Amino acid sequence: MVSLGRAEETSFQRVKVPDVKGRQTKAVLTFSDNDKAVEVRPAKGEPVMIPYEHIDKFSYEYTKKHHLTQAVIVGAISPAAGITVFFTKAKSHWLEIDYHDQDAPRVFVLRMNKHDYVHILEAVNHHTGKDAEILGNVDKREK
Repeated sequence: MVSLGRAEETSFQRVKVPDVKGRQTKAVLTFSDNDKAVEVRPAKGEPVMIPYEHIDKFSYEYTKKHHLTQAVIVGAISPAAGITVFFTKAKSHWLEIDYHDQDAPRVFVLRMNKHDYVHILEAVNHHTGKDAEILGNVDKREK
């Protein structure tokens, strides 16, 4: 996390966003008070700029799921390794930004790093004045 007092920008280096094929790619998330916008700059692809005034709401969700697809692939090569992969779970922290662009509703989703998600949620409130709506059973998350 980088915070610049004069510029009033807060950036997070460890986020991921879906690319055009649906795979997750590294990105930088910036809350820019100078531009009054949330900026997302993927390593590959076009940057996204969402003005604060166009944001309707933020939502946070924590998910846990089994690595089923990977277990099947690995299990074809090594059954013991496939079983091990199956019993591990992917734990993810998601931020959804609901906004409007020329009266058309839009949604932008990004995956937050487990070490940064709390700081990102604090930055959401600090920079936009909005609190992220908590979805799902967040009380079960591991810190």
